Parts: sequence; C-alpha cells; structure tokens
Amino acid sequence: MAVPELWAGTDAGKAEHHCVVIDADGKRKLSRRVANDETALLKLIADVLALSEGESVTWAIDLNAGGAALMIALLNDNGQPVLYIPGRTLHHASGSYRGEGKTDAKDAFVIADQARMRRDLQLMHRGDDIAVDLRILTSRRLDLAADRTRAINRMRARMLEYFPALERAFDYKTSKASLVLLTAYQTPAAFRRLGKNRLVTWLRNRKVRNSELIAVIAVIAIEAAEAQHAAVPGEKPAAAVVAKPARQVIALDEEIAETDLLIEHRFRDHPRAEVILSMPGLGPVLGAEFIAHTGGDMSVFGTSDRLAGVAGLAPVPKDSGRISGNMRRPRRYCRRLLRVFYMSAMVAARCCPVSRAFYERKRAEGKGHRQAIIALARRRLNVLWALIRDNRTFEITAPPSPAPLG
Repeated sequence: MAVPELWAGTDAGKAEHHCVVIDADGKRKLSRRVANDETALLKLIADVLALSEGESVTWAIDLNAGGAALMIALLNDNGQPVLYIPGRTLHHASGSYRGEGKTDAKDAFVIADQARMRRDLQLMHRGDDIAVDLRILTSRRLDLAADRTRAINRMRARMLEYFPALERAFDYKTSKASLVLLTAYQTPAAFRRLGKNRLVTWLRNRKVRNSELIAVIAVIAIEAAEAQHAAVPGEKPAAAVVAKPARQVIALDEEIAETDLLIEHRFRDHPRAEVILSMPGLGPVLGAEFIAHTGGDMSVFGTSDRLAGVAGLAPVPKDSGRISGNMRRPRRYCRRLLRVFYMSAMVAARCCPVSRAFYERKRAEGKGHRQAIIALARRRLNVLWALIRDNRTFEITAPPSPAPLG
C-alpha cells in the first residue's frame, strides 16, 4: 500500500461522530461532526476522498463495533483501509498532547495523528459472514449467562434473609428442580403445609424428571422447613421477590439452550469447524467464540506467537535496571479469546491423555494448577494453529513402545 497523504481520525459515538483529517505535517484539513446515518457518512467519505485528490487515505477509529459498525462497513465497502485504536491507547496518548481539555474534535485529531505516526496499529479486516454472525450470537449468549448468574445471586441473597436453610440446601446453578420448586413455594410454613408426598406429586406434575431426584429434593426441602419455625419480618414480600428470579432463571435457561443450537448450526457451516472440533475440549460454543474473534483466518495474525499475544498467553518482559528476566502477562489482550483456550485446556486436562500428561508434567515441575493450565493452553494454541494451517484434524498418537532389551 502506498504511503497515505491524508489520515482521517474518527471519534465514534452513538448518534454522531467527529472526523478530523490531517496531512503528512499534522495540519488539519477538515474537522466535521457528522450524524451516524448512511447518507451523512457517505457524504463525509466522498468529501475526504475529494480532499485527497487521488492520493491514498488511511482511516482510524476508536471503536470496532457498536455505534461505529455502520461507518466501518461503509469504509470497507468503499475499499478504504481502517485502523483500530483502542480506547485505552487513545487515553494514554492524549496525555502527551498540549492542553488538559477533552473534546470530540481533540480526540479525533489524536486518533488521526496516532495513525500517522505509529506503525504498530493493525488494519481492521472485515470478517466473513459466519464470523460476524457468531460474534453476535456468542455475545448474546454471554449476556444471557451473565443475566442468569445475577438473577441467581439476587435470589439467594434475598432467600438468605428469611430462609437460610433452603438457601444453602441446593445448588441453584445446576438444579432445575429446585428452581421449579421456588416458583410456587418459598417459605418454611408453605413447605410444611404441603408435606413430602404432595410435594413429590407437585414436582412430578411439573414434568421434573428422575423420580429418585424428586424424592431427594422433597426430603431436603421439608427438612429445611422443619428446621425453621420462626417467621422473619418481611417474609411474605421477600418470598414474592424470590419467585420472580426463579422463573427468570428457568426462562433464561431455555433461551440459552435455543441460542446454543443457533450457534452450533452456524458454526458447523464454517470450513474450519471440523478441524476445530477435533481438538479435545473445544466444543461448538467455544469453537464459535474462537471463530468470532479470529475469523478462523490465521493469516491475519501472521504467526502463532502473535495470536498468543492477542489471547494473553504470551508473557512480556518486565525488566528494569539490573533486574532482568522477569515476565508478566500483557495488560492488553482479548479476554474472551483467553477464555476459549483456558476453558478448553481445563476440559482437555481431564479427558485427553496427551493434555493430561503435559499438565501432570508441569505440576511435577512445581507449577500450580493455574500456571499448568495456562502452559497447556499455550501449547494447545500452537497445535490448533498448525492444524488450521495444514487443514488437518487432531489425532491422538499412541506413545512409542519401549525398545526390546538385548
């Protein structure tokens, strides 16, 4: 790509963006606030290209999604290179510019000037349609899971105030039957009036499966009710508050299951799906997150070391003066990509003989559990990189047989 003569920095917002265009000397050629709609953005792009008089323009922006999505799409459609400058980078860079004031125009100028001076910024690549779809679906699933956790925590906190025995009786994150129970009965007196036999019948009529599990849940609930005969002030409204998040968690579970199906179907359409799924510990959901944040195209990263740096699995040096050899985890990395490799490594350490052997070797070297899992995640990243590069699936090879004696 030819050296650009103009740099266009955009401070993105929800309703409006501010764009500043500078030349090779850092002089402003244009400063404009523009509405976040297609007509206005296309007019801005046309005006900047006319200002360049045929020379190349490099665009830079401080968001890679959300309110900036339309502008990025229009720039890509018009063949314009776009650099992404994270908000943290912009914040630190702004401190080196004169003046303490903060305006959209100043931020846009800093973005353009950083794009002009720096050579370590990565071009934004438009992911394929499958990667874009998976990014939306996996983000939605993450939101649903977070909502579920918050609802359970709120429910347990309220239950602890008036019925602590029932709060600690069940693991509400995994027990659907206990959540069904709370949709109708929440107080000790209500459980005592119902009794064990009628409670079992009620759960069975609500299509709670596993007869033995129903009986165990009924016994635990009745025992918790018999252990508390005191009515705590505020019990009635607190019980009503508990019932609502219980129903909410059940509804969230259903939506998460539906989202998982959508994710799996879309993920299996990707040409690298079979390769990714062949890795032990990588199922459709984690595999979809990997595609969502990499596009499945390893050429974007160049090397496995670069991918490891983006995923937070490559340590960086922290040397000063006579102290050398210290390493630490980078502060800037994709946490969701790190989660993909960390969670899959935890699963593989249990179910894959090769991964298990590597994990145990690291533990024997004196590393803690977390350190061993991170080391395993780093090794698995290299393996997955090679599999995608060579377009082949993972195979567990048997260890070599010992050589015969004599």
